[in-house]
Amino acid sequence: MTIALVVIGVIALGVATVLFSASQKPDTFRYERRTLVNAPPDRVHGLVDDFNAWRDWSPWEGMDPAMNRQFSGTKRGVGAVYEWNGNKKVGRGRMEILDSVSPGHVFIKLDFFSPFEAHNRAEFTFRAVGNQTEVVWAMTGPQPFMSKVMTVVLNLEKLVGKDFEKGLVQLKAKAES
Repeated sequence: MTIALVVIGVIALGVATVLFSASQKPDTFRYERRTLVNAPPDRVHGLVDDFNAWRDWSPWEGMDPAMNRQFSGTKRGVGAVYEWNGNKKVGRGRMEILDSVSPGHVFIKLDFFSPFEAHNRAEFTFRAVGNQTEVVWAMTGPQPFMSKVMTVVLNLEKLVGKDFEKGLVQLKAKAES
């Protein structure tokens, strides 16, 4: 009986520690990665501003060869929409370009519907640095309490950052080719 109470006490203390740690996390998040590309800003901007071009560099495109894609709205720039529905690795979601100024930035409303629901914003900024372009890819959004709990156990910044890094390597290769 005493052992059972000790085990229950340790479990309760662990849960309380996780919940307390989660309560100390910020209400919003920002994940960001950057790279330098040997191409002019307008060329790199054009690969992000056109959702059809994402097949050539997006880190998620190869995760489900059978993924269903639907494009609507404008062909590129403000009003362009990209919806996808795929396996559990890519889930189901929707992106819409809200603002795009060549060669400065592309701002995207990013909605995930499965395997989890989230409503975020993706931001790409492009800045000339000599004869190169600095590309910054960021994602921001609200961090509800359950997301905060997840970040105590999982390093979501590292997981998302890994995908951003892969995408930036592929974007760089495409822009430089």
